[in-house]
Amino acid sequence: MRGKKYFCSQLNTQRFFIELSYDGTAYHGWQTQPNSVTVQQELDKALSVFFRQPVASLGCGRTDAGVHASKFFAHADLKDVTETAAANALGSINALLPYAIAVKRIFAVEAEAHARFDATARSYEYHFHFCKDPFKLNRSWLYKAPLDVAAMNAAAASLLNFTDFTSFSKTNTDTATNNCKITEAWFRETDEGLIFRISADRFLRNMVRAIVGTLVQVGRKEIGLGDFTSIVESKNRSRAGQSVPACGLYLVNIIYPFVN
Repeated sequence: MRGKKYFCSQLNTQRFFIELSYDGTAYHGWQTQPNSVTVQQELDKALSVFFRQPVASLGCGRTDAGVHASKFFAHADLKDVTETAAANALGSINALLPYAIAVKRIFAVEAEAHARFDATARSYEYHFHFCKDPFKLNRSWLYKAPLDVAAMNAAAASLLNFTDFTSFSKTNTDTATNNCKITEAWFRETDEGLIFRISADRFLRNMVRAIVGTLVQVGRKEIGLGDFTSIVESKNRSRAGQSVPACGLYLVNIIYPFVN
């Protein structure tokens, strides 16, 4: 049963889930890469120093350079570490991490639990603001042209009628399928700007930013609802809009059947 303590096949090795959040401004995405500073690299370094053993985490997905996460999960296998010891280590681990990365909790799971493949749903938000605001620098997209939010919401709602999102996928990826099940997609106006929220069982690389870029074309009245659905049906990335800047994108939720 998921969520209980189960030891891995290696003696005294326990798999842990790590919940964290981060401001991605200074990082070249989540995944460790040569000659780049990434969130995964910083997390693994902090865990390795504190637990005095090599730690290689695996994340629930990959976020691009400059993209943020208010909720992100990774898993890692730790030797001779109890769940109580891991939970009590939060303050020390956070002290080792840069201020832009915060670990929220660490908890034991069964040996086969997987941060990426066991996730059943993910949610992203994209944030716009319309007036210069120094406190939103690198955390929201400053957009100055008027937008028809009702038209954008109508187009966003149509996404729930499709499963193949090749038109919004980065080309030359190693995915076996471009099919996704979108369960919500809508815009909400706020006092400070505009927020787009989208949830699905999985997302393709660059998918959310490409969808938002195309919906902005709808909002600017450059294309209509029929044009938008035609773009989805075409399965042609060159017909969709440009990807919006990374600064406004947040991974905000991950759902697992065994995590509360």
